[in-house]
Amino acid sequence: MELQPFLVSNTPPTRQQTMLAVGIAALLGCATLAAMPFAGVRLEGTEPVLPAYAAGLAVVEIMTGVLLLATLTLSRHRAVTVVAAGYLFSGLLAIPWAISFPGVFPALGLDVDVQSTATLAAVRRLGFASSLLAYAALRLADGPESGRGQSKGSLLACVFAVAAAAVAVSVLALSGVGKLPRFMANTREVAPLWSYVPAAAMTLYVLTAGMLLAARRSVLDLWVTVVVFTLAMELFLLSYVAGGTRLTIGWWTGRVLGLVSASMVLTVLVSQTAILYARLADTTARDRQDREARLTVMEALSASIAHEINQPLSSMVTNAYAALRWLGKPEPHVPEATAALQDIVGDGHRAGRIVEETRSIFRKTGGERELLDLPAVLEEALDRLRFDVARAGVRLAVEPFRGPVIVSGNRIQLEQVVCNLVTNALEALRGIVGRERLVTIRCRREGNWAVISFADNGPGVAQPQASRIFDPFFSTKSNGMGMGLMVCRTVIEAHGGQLWLEPDAGAGATFSLRLPALDQGRDGGRE
Repeated sequence: MELQPFLVSNTPPTRQQTMLAVGIAALLGCATLAAMPFAGVRLEGTEPVLPAYAAGLAVVEIMTGVLLLATLTLSRHRAVTVVAAGYLFSGLLAIPWAISFPGVFPALGLDVDVQSTATLAAVRRLGFASSLLAYAALRLADGPESGRGQSKGSLLACVFAVAAAAVAVSVLALSGVGKLPRFMANTREVAPLWSYVPAAAMTLYVLTAGMLLAARRSVLDLWVTVVVFTLAMELFLLSYVAGGTRLTIGWWTGRVLGLVSASMVLTVLVSQTAILYARLADTTARDRQDREARLTVMEALSASIAHEINQPLSSMVTNAYAALRWLGKPEPHVPEATAALQDIVGDGHRAGRIVEETRSIFRKTGGERELLDLPAVLEEALDRLRFDVARAGVRLAVEPFRGPVIVSGNRIQLEQVVCNLVTNALEALRGIVGRERLVTIRCRREGNWAVISFADNGPGVAQPQASRIFDPFFSTKSNGMGMGLMVCRTVIEAHGGQLWLEPDAGAGATFSLRLPALDQGRDGGRE
């Protein structure tokens, strides 16, 4: 399985991240330079601050180690394992280091040798520096990360091993009074032996920085490089500028730099996790919108097919009843029954074509196109509706085109548009009593356009409804699906035309459509 670049250990740093890292390193360098003239000034009575500093340092480093180990559940990498172990080890040792610090917890009555604190500091400093060097070396040696993450059992074993090592070092340092290296001359001043610790640590930092600059391939590499630079400045202030003297401005500035360096990777991990969750939430929302859109299209498709197929099915039922009546007479009228059955066959084939052409609308293919005589298409569609018109008691007045009008289109789709518009007019007139029910179809030419208007003298469409009349699933009829007019407009627009409701048409409603005509005949219809 190929890993997607979203972990800090496999995501290449962006230009903005690199500039931010360089800017932070420069800012910390300036702070170091500003503190150098005052590095030897002692800050008396600052021992009580040390527990808070140590607690913060321990929490930050332990959290960083845990989060780095958590990334290993997705991506197996030895380098990340080593640096995570280094953060855990350093964070755990910060606690006994603070407890054993001279003058910090006198109320506890701890009889701890002054060398214990220095020993813990030396082990912690060199141990973390070694883990950073091992991380850099493994980054140079290792290939691409494995897509198979480590098991939780192996990660827990790593945590227990690091914790056991930290406990063992702490017990030895706190109980080995008189047997520890003489790192301190007194509670504040370092002994000559201590000079080897910063020298060794600085050597490790330089080697680590060189390897990371050569192998920098990820966000984690970038920020570990900044961490190494910050730790080098901390060590420079503590051991060389402040001379190793504790509780001075240089010593405390170095401690602050150490806390800042410990917080860098944690900040990056938390920010990258927040970004990942934001992207995940955005992706989930988009997937949900896409799924809802697909469901809407499926609903629209099924509703459209149901709506469009209703007319030929109704015609088939009407013709079937007619055939039964012709055959049920004392002397069966076979020719009439045969004609009705032939109409049923034709309507059945047309229903199948309607299903396929309706699907083509939603596939954006528009169906097969051909050159059509628009008056012939209109006449054929109206012929299919003759029984519906007669049953509704409606007079159909047609003012036809004068001469042929050629358009490029799909015959089935255009016929269905005519059927839908006329059927809507018939349904609008269903409740009209006491006056003639009339549907007028006017055909005319307007330049290069062929225009057909369908007007009824029914109740019309109220203005609030007129603005939504073409919306999907909106209907002015109590049992309407709200798909017919939407499909009609979709078909006409797919043919390069327009369909609209005439505004202020007076009594009744007038729907007009226009299609691009391919011939240049003169307009012969009446306005």
